[in-house]
Amino acid sequence: MANHKATKKSVRKNAKRRDHNRYYGKTTRNAIRNLLAMTDKKEATDAMPKVISLIDRLAKRNIIHKNKASNLKRGVTNKVNTMA
Repeated sequence: MANHKATKKSVRKNAKRRDHNRYYGKTTRNAIRNLLAMTDKKEATDAMPKVISLIDRLAKRNIIHKNKASNLKRGVTNKVNTMA
């Protein structure tokens, strides 16, 4: 365990940031999963901008890499476009 005052504070901050990042990452993964599970194209098309916005927000805050965000958006868009 850390002995210095500043190091103890950084440990606390890192734990708080980790919890925050895990929450938003999990929320976005659930949103993607729900979107991919939809069968109605109109409903999925309406939900897609919100999911893409969540993905962009994660990339902007460096929770996920920008290339991963791009791949996720591509997959979501292709899935929605190929729905019958």
